[in-house]
Amino acid sequence: MAKVNFVGPGGGSQSIEIDDGISVMEGAVMGGIDGIDADCGGQLSCATCHVHVDSAWLSRLAPVGGDEDDLLDYAVGRDERSRLSCQIIMTPELDGLVLHVPETQH
Repeated sequence: MAKVNFVGPGGGSQSIEIDDGISVMEGAVMGGIDGIDADCGGQLSCATCHVHVDSAWLSRLAPVGGDEDDLLDYAVGRDERSRLSCQIIMTPELDGLVLHVPETQH
């Protein structure tokens, strides 16, 4: 289990623990994180679990896959730190991960 720190659009933060082997999106939904809509339930068919990865953590994540990259084109405010949280699988190495939740997912 690893801690993930979600920073909201207003700067407030919320930390939750997410079991290893599940996606950050699943953990965020179970943990009640505002702003992670997850409309497709993690099926990689929407972009409503979009997050901005804190720069210090970017190199620790697996690279963006082709399908994820395509869907990120639909994310509001996409930038070089954008990821779909359904594609970030928790591992002990990600303990302390910091993710910024965008103001809107639509």
